[in-house]
Amino acid sequence: MSTPFDALTDFALRHPRLVVLTGAGVSTESGIPDYRDANGDWKRSPPVDFRAFMGSEAVRRRYWARSLVGWRVMGRAHPGAAHRALAQLEQAGRVALVLTQNVDGLHHAAGSRRVLDLHGRIDTVRCMACEARLPRAVLQDELLALNPDWAALEAGIAPDGDADLEGHAFDAFRVPACAACGGLLKPDVVFFGESVPRERVEAGMAAVRGCDAVLVAGSSLMVYSGFRFVQAAAAAGRPVAAVNLGRTRADDLLALKLQAPCGEALEALARAVQGTVPAAA
Repeated sequence: MSTPFDALTDFALRHPRLVVLTGAGVSTESGIPDYRDANGDWKRSPPVDFRAFMGSEAVRRRYWARSLVGWRVMGRAHPGAAHRALAQLEQAGRVALVLTQNVDGLHHAAGSRRVLDLHGRIDTVRCMACEARLPRAVLQDELLALNPDWAALEAGIAPDGDADLEGHAFDAFRVPACAACGGLLKPDVVFFGESVPRERVEAGMAAVRGCDAVLVAGSSLMVYSGFRFVQAAAAAGRPVAAVNLGRTRADDLLALKLQAPCGEALEALARAVQGTVPAAA
């Protein structure tokens, strides 16, 4: 008996070297909310803007106060079915690269080794002056030590470790500076309005040129930093399939679209194709 996932399995079997472009939809089963609704529109206010963060101490206080609360979920998140399935597909020699727009590190935690973190990693903090880096968990301890009254706050969790703390005053919230140089600390992620490092874009484009096809998982592709890879695939004659609950910016470029939860679809795909080729070295 055929299933709704047979077309996806057939796509993967006909194109054995996939670049998988992932978005927030692969991490929702891990308790990390996504950004957009089924129509591709924002569910909430857009995340913090790079220029606003760099130019305003008030914006930085607000960001880190919300992050202090939101990190409890982000820092403890575990890989879900979609992450585990992609790691299995890589082990079966089916995934040339996971090109992820997510910053949660869950592909790595699930065991995927060929991962390009297009937008960086939220579990690392970067000094914008001296380029020193430290674990986000270490900064969490510093934030709690400086702001003990915030430790017991509860709030709705937002994407990428943010939290809804509307109605709170942030004027007295204290944000530590870089211990090495006193510089401004920022999550080592690409904020809205900030450019993706050129070497990451070039590495992603090289993978797209070298693959048989692209599979989009859990992304509306409304942000150009991800959409450009689908455009490049289409221009190079590489077919593109998508698993996403709702509209994508690339619907008119897709050879196949499956509207289903990523975990369910990718688990079915992994079960179907595992063992059909020798495992990658």
